Parts: sequence; structure tokens; C-alpha cells
Amino acid sequence: MATDRRRAILEGAARVIARRGVRGLRMEELAAEAGVSTALIYYHFKDRAGILRHTLEFISDRADRYTSDVEDAAGPSDAREELEQSLLLEFQDVPEVRENSTAWGELRASAIFEPELRGDLARATLAWIHDVADLLSCVRPTAPAPALTASAERLTGLLEGLSTRWLSGALPLTHARELVREAISVEIETLSD
Repeated sequence: MATDRRRAILEGAARVIARRGVRGLRMEELAAEAGVSTALIYYHFKDRAGILRHTLEFISDRADRYTSDVEDAAGPSDAREELEQSLLLEFQDVPEVRENSTAWGELRASAIFEPELRGDLARATLAWIHDVADLLSCVRPTAPAPALTASAERLTGLLEGLSTRWLSGALPLTHARELVREAISVEIETLSD
């Protein structure tokens, strides 16, 4: 039961942050969104910083789940296809992905003004970079680790920027996906030099 309430609070926090931003996160609105009391929010998360930290973990875990889902029962046929699929699943026009991407962008932007978010955000970003570097290493197993990491940093940075443009209506989804595919090709080619 406590796990269900905790999850409801985190889901509510992701929705509120995606809708109103981190600065617009109010405990009363979060409580109403999650269907719990504000006292229960503080019981589970201690303070606002705790809610933000755990919401960041929640959306990172949720992104891990939907970027590793395989639409086709056979799954990707090779390492490159697995890499491409993982990155392109960040660009799905479905509420959960839009909400997650929006909340991630809001948390990243807020870290500029809220230093207590920076460490957690840096760790989450580093985990994502390592995941992408691992996928790249399956495509180019002889590439040195620093080159794989640099490619992963460029790809994840590009995804965040393209996601912001897509979510704000400045870039059509199909074009964002096309740009990601092209960037993957460029990075793989760079790693083969």
C-alpha cells in the first residue's frame, strides 16, 4: 500500500512538473493530483528537494523501461538496430513519453537555479551516457572507451535538444527521428576511423 501511494505521488509529480515546471510544483496541487494528503508527501519524501530527486529517478527509470521495450517480437536484428531503436523510442508521440521528456527538460533547466538538483541530474545523465556508450560498444567493439563515451555524450545531448524542439512544436517528430538516425550514422562512422 505504501509503495502504491509513493508511486502515485511520483506519477503525480511527473505530471505536475511536465504541466507547470519545477517552479510551479506546489504541494497542494501535487497532493490533489496524487490523491493523497500533503502530510503523506512529506512523510515519504521529507522535503521539496526529496520529491524532485525521487521524481528524477522515477522518470529515468520510466524512460529505461519504454526505451528498452521491443515493438516487434523478434526484437532488433543487430547491435546498430538496437542502438537506433533505443534512441528513437525517446521520440514517441504518446502521453507517457511526452510527459517524461517534458519533466526531464524542466528538471534540467531548473538545475541552473536549484543547485541541489545538479548532483542527481549529473548522475542520471551519466548513467544514460554509459548506457548509450555500451550500446555503441556493441556496434564498434574495438573503439576505445573515451571515444565511445564522447559519442554517447554527443548523441544524448542532441536527443535532449531535439526533444525540446519537438515538444515545443519547432520540429516535426518525423524530422527529429530522421536527424537522430543521421547522427547515429555519423557517430558510428567516426568510431570506425
